[in-house]
Amino acid sequence: MAEELVWYPAPAKLNLMLRVVGRRDDGYHLLQTAFQFLGHGDRLAYLSLPGRGPRRLSGLDGVAPADDLCVRAAQLLQDETGQREGVGIHLDKHLPLGGGLGGGSSDAATTLLVLNRLLDLGLSMDELAELGLRLGADVPVFVRGRAAWAEGVGEALQPLPDLPTPWYVVVHPGVAVSTREVFSAPELTRSHSLLTIRDFLEGAQENTLQPVVQARYPAVAQALSWLAAQGARDARLTGSGACVFGACGDAEAARTVAARVPAPWTAFAAPGVNRHPLHEQLGL
Repeated sequence: MAEELVWYPAPAKLNLMLRVVGRRDDGYHLLQTAFQFLGHGDRLAYLSLPGRGPRRLSGLDGVAPADDLCVRAAQLLQDETGQREGVGIHLDKHLPLGGGLGGGSSDAATTLLVLNRLLDLGLSMDELAELGLRLGADVPVFVRGRAAWAEGVGEALQPLPDLPTPWYVVVHPGVAVSTREVFSAPELTRSHSLLTIRDFLEGAQENTLQPVVQARYPAVAQALSWLAAQGARDARLTGSGACVFGACGDAEAARTVAARVPAPWTAFAAPGVNRHPLHEQLGL
């Protein structure tokens, strides 16, 4: 690994639609969803260190290394390959924790992809995606690096390379939504009908978690109403929240809306992206 810091992107994702369509015997929910990346996210850098195993050098204050998906991804990679080189991880965190933007999953996927290359481990994309699934259901889509239609628990992926790429405004309403609470809510409908990709492309883009989240977290409902009032199209929840998003006509319009966000909420504007920028950087 290089001695100078080289930064690698870990972009946010949006769930352009999300439906809960069943539940497995082990308690995991069966989903249909469409993922698209954003031109905004975290950054990571990796250094060779004396000693053995991965260590976090910066980022995620207050989060124990054992709960840090970057460290866990690096450790899993080393456990599977027998590689024990000391690795230091710098995380430049921009995505909110628990926002539904996939920040931790994206950080983990970037760690798997970059360390596989830097340590010359030779794992295939399928092998890296399988390791990613052990860390979280959203990790494989970041590993594979294409906007995608997903089913199962989110791991069965079909690329969607030609999705429109508008500019979005993403609003974080200053609350932390518990994914576990949302998926265990008794009022959550767990048997929505299956959709096809064509249904989605023709406009079936609801998030069936949204009613539960809005009812339990009034700030999310307020953010959705505010965003729609600013002229953002099809304002809706991403993942289990707390972030909400809507499309705008162009970069200037999106940035104007984001700049008007009322405190204590935060917002950013970013374009939709159908190919993970790390895949471009690494030539994957």
